[in-house]
Amino acid sequence: MAIREVPVGAHADARFEELVLDFLAYLELERGMSRNTLQSYRSDLLQFGVFLAERGVEAVEARGRDISDFLTALGTGAGGARAATATIQRKAAALRSFYRHLRRDGLLDSDPTAAVTTPRSAQRLPNVLGHAEVRRLLEQPQGSEAVALRDRALLELLYACGLRATEVIELDASQIDLEDGLVRVRGKGSKERIVPVGTAAVRAVGLYLRSARPRLVGGQLVPRLFVNFRGGALTRQGLYKIVQRHARGAGLGGRMSPHTLRHTFATHLLAGGRDGRQLMVARGCAPK
Repeated sequence: MAIREVPVGAHADARFEELVLDFLAYLELERGMSRNTLQSYRSDLLQFGVFLAERGVEAVEARGRDISDFLTALGTGAGGARAATATIQRKAAALRSFYRHLRRDGLLDSDPTAAVTTPRSAQRLPNVLGHAEVRRLLEQPQGSEAVALRDRALLELLYACGLRATEVIELDASQIDLEDGLVRVRGKGSKERIVPVGTAAVRAVGLYLRSARPRLVGGQLVPRLFVNFRGGALTRQGLYKIVQRHARGAGLGGRMSPHTLRHTFATHLLAGGRDGRQLMVARGCAPK
């Protein structure tokens, strides 16, 4: 059966429209919903009403199968444009709310939407940088200023070890062993793991510890490895700003976050391609 937006001349039966108007009045007066939301509910419900009318089924007679068929036809584009997953979910939510209202009013003994399922939204895949993009990003912090040396060490460590944002800002200076190229990371659930550190990151962190961090902390006793320009512990917000600033400089714009480097690390390490392995080996993040 064709599914389409309510066309001119097509109507749900009068009883269905009456029930919809009563439901919309409830939403406006008792739930305080906006006019735009009410209009969206009305459009979605009347589209379903036309579907039922073409089947010869009244609103209070509809069963779960009728509702499932309606949503399935939307998803397959039967007789019209295929609806997006978010659109189907919105229409299903409107139907659930409508039929729960009918049941509260005593017009139904059971809710026909109770067992109806809707497609889940596709999860967005994380951004992953290409090899040239990683190089451009890591080369952004330039010069011998303390902040530049800190930023270089920070970006190198994020990429070399695939650390989460929280993990890197909570690292204490005592947790990294530059001689052996290892870092002890406290992850989720306070679980600790030992992570190898690539040679490029070892060099960058070593230079930061020798030449930059003492200038930033001054005489303060700060256990955290990475600090802000005032010498205090680096925050999650501060980390994001650093990554975003250098991402813009590398022409990556809004694509970047600390988590992007984590996914990029994992992707490059597992990809197995020649270019990917060469990049990881060059930075000391993978065996030759």
